[in-house]
Amino acid sequence: MKRRFFSLTALALAGALGLSAGPALAQTKWDLAAAYPASNFHTENMAQLAAEVDKATGGKLKITVHANAALFKAPEIKRAVQGGQAQMGEILLANYQNEWQIYGVDGLPFLADSYEAAKKLYAAQKPFVEKKLAEQGMVLLYSVAWPPQGIYTKKALASAADLKGVKWRAYSPATARIAELVGAQPVTVQAAEFSQALATGVVESTMTSGATGVDSKLYEHLKYYYDTQAWLPKNAVLVNKKAFDALDKASQDALLKAGAEAQARGWAHSEKVNTDTIAKLKANGMEVVAPPAALKADMAKVGDTMLKEWLDKAGPEGKALIDAYRK
Repeated sequence: MKRRFFSLTALALAGALGLSAGPALAQTKWDLAAAYPASNFHTENMAQLAAEVDKATGGKLKITVHANAALFKAPEIKRAVQGGQAQMGEILLANYQNEWQIYGVDGLPFLADSYEAAKKLYAAQKPFVEKKLAEQGMVLLYSVAWPPQGIYTKKALASAADLKGVKWRAYSPATARIAELVGAQPVTVQAAEFSQALATGVVESTMTSGATGVDSKLYEHLKYYYDTQAWLPKNAVLVNKKAFDALDKASQDALLKAGAEAQARGWAHSEKVNTDTIAKLKANGMEVVAPPAALKADMAKVGDTMLKEWLDKAGPEGKALIDAYRK
């Protein structure tokens, strides 16, 4: 009797587990690897996308956003999505220029120096990026620009000659190349060490956005921000293609719709972030100024040189992209 009792109990438990497993098996759980803090406007945008997909699919597709490089470090995210370790991930496209030049076109200074121009450049770049990502087993869900990049300095600038010998914080191949072309001294400093580098005099100038200026409290160490609007680099949210193809049609449609809405929302938010952070720089005593004519002309020459170098490396694809952008 005892044996029969335990057998029936086990069967009943198994049956209960089987019944409860039904909805769980129908639910798909995805991980989205992100490199920026939860408070960053890009990350907040992805969190909203995840909530909208959850609602639209009735909880069928659950996306967990892992902020601040908690799941994968920034340089690892693209490979993780490509290999399926994460179903989704967000990357800064320009960081992958050495892999494929087209990824870095929005990091070229003064090629697209406004939100309107950046959107036009993205429209020209997007078909190339979608094709490359498809070859790599990924889908481009959407892309959003960072605020425009400007020059931060301790001293006033009349022209690029005033940057000669200045210790310039570089965080990418492009920013290091700009320093070389204006005669500044490029010093590679990671974001986490930026404030300390400024405080100790390791660097005394940089080129970044108003948003980063506020995040890093650059007004505590530097006096001027030249609003050059040099370039608007973009983040892109990628999806593993096998994971996407495994979704039912309704879930695919819900994800694509949420992605399109996140892109529109993100670009609008980026403009607001730019306006708000420029105001915060001013409120904290930083002099926010338009670049003098000579400085603007000098930096435009830097942009022309870097575009020529980029075209030499990018080949026919690069030429076709720039032609489409300038049409």
